Amino acid sequence: MNIVVLCKQVPDTYSERRLREDGALDRDASDAVLDEINERAVEEALQLKEAHGGAVTVVSMGPDRATEAIRKALSMGADTAVHLSDEALAGSDAVGTARALAGAIGTVADVDLVLAGNEASDGRSAAVPAMVAEVLGLPALTHARQLTVEGSTVTVRRETDDGVVTLTAELPAVVSVGEKINEPRYPSFKGIMAAKKKKVATLSLADVGVDAAQVGAAGALSSVVGATPKPPKAAGEKVVDDGAGGSKVAAYLVAQKLI
Repeated sequence: MNIVVLCKQVPDTYSERRLREDGALDRDASDAVLDEINERAVEEALQLKEAHGGAVTVVSMGPDRATEAIRKALSMGADTAVHLSDEALAGSDAVGTARALAGAIGTVADVDLVLAGNEASDGRSAAVPAMVAEVLGLPALTHARQLTVEGSTVTVRRETDDGVVTLTAELPAVVSVGEKINEPRYPSFKGIMAAKKKKVATLSLADVGVDAAQVGAAGALSSVVGATPKPPKAAGEKVVDDGAGGSKVAAYLVAQKLI
């Protein structure tokens, strides 16, 4: 089984994140790490590889520094990687990102399964995996809590507020996973050293057959029209229980439209 895992380098959620004057995220203002949800996608791919054999290829889109995140995935046990790096990609929206990633996936031979996280922690669009599936013409099974492969069929268990949904599709397919699907392994020292020797193919948009006019800020179908800093945290309202504390709390909740 040949599995592709979509990975993204994002600003560390434990660092202070800032916006640039144009409203875009200032990615140089904080430490950059492999997104945690992608670690779970890599872990799921490695478990499938251990059960069924095959290979795991990491596909990532980003600037030169994204190789740090790629090496983290390789140190966990992924076999090879494709790094799509092109200045024209800067400012891509979800649609442009999906087009570019689909092009990069197309350079990997005989793909059976594409895994991704539900949503990146720096964008929260939760749309890219399904968009990639649309571009590739593959079925999309999203928000997987559990994933199994039997023969040429992939089945996922999705838990929602309304209950449990089971989705099934024929391979190849695109599956996005949630944070509860597994606990990712820690890279071993042996894995870290081995990752330095694993192949990482660095490709441009021309290499993957994607028109630069369809990606980047110029090709984006959405744009930021305004951004303001998060307001400082305000002091809470203190309720002194003089016998009517419950009524005061209820009145506050009603005023905040919480009940």
